[in-house]
Amino acid sequence: MTDVFGSGHPILTFLNGLAKHTPWLHGAAAVYADWLGVALLAFVLVVAWWRARSRNVFAVTMAIWTGGACLIGLGVNQVIAHAVAEERPYFHLRNVLRLVPVAHDYSFPSDHSVVAGAIAMGLLLFDRRLGIVATVLGLLLAADRVYVGAHYGHDVIAGLLIGAVVVVIGRWVVVPWLARIAAWLAMTALWPLVVNRRALPRHWRLGSVERA
Repeated sequence: MTDVFGSGHPILTFLNGLAKHTPWLHGAAAVYADWLGVALLAFVLVVAWWRARSRNVFAVTMAIWTGGACLIGLGVNQVIAHAVAEERPYFHLRNVLRLVPVAHDYSFPSDHSVVAGAIAMGLLLFDRRLGIVATVLGLLLAADRVYVGAHYGHDVIAGLLIGAVVVVIGRWVVVPWLARIAAWLAMTALWPLVVNRRALPRHWRLGSVERA
């Protein structure tokens, strides 16, 4: 299915048009759009989880849930992608400059942006400083996916929203249950996954399921 969202693509026209005038940026942009952006976001999430172990049950549970939300968001994404069946812009538009390898999956929504939206929103809910870092990295990744010709603008916007919404829903529906599991794990041999005992966090208790 083509032209699902109309024939005008202003975000793609601007960002991919910018790519045509910035050849010196192509190498770095292609690497960041392909794998480096997601890798950096994953690294920030791991750092946030490590820090959360020294804080409270809400923080560490949110870190774990954020990782899970990425997977759930990708699953939701696949359902939507197959329902909409939108082709990649470089298959449909002749003037698109493609800087990444050809992908034969659907364009809408963007998988990379789902991960970016989930990690950015998740971190903002329990570690604001790292959340801001993740937001910058995520928005850059979303824009870069359009810059390299892999997506339309609406693909990455939808992806960011899907990831963020899954995290927010889970914060109220899933996290309270995960917090109980985390509190239990803290008393087992798996305690390093959820608590840094050397830090002796004062607020590490089952009742600390609240905004950190």
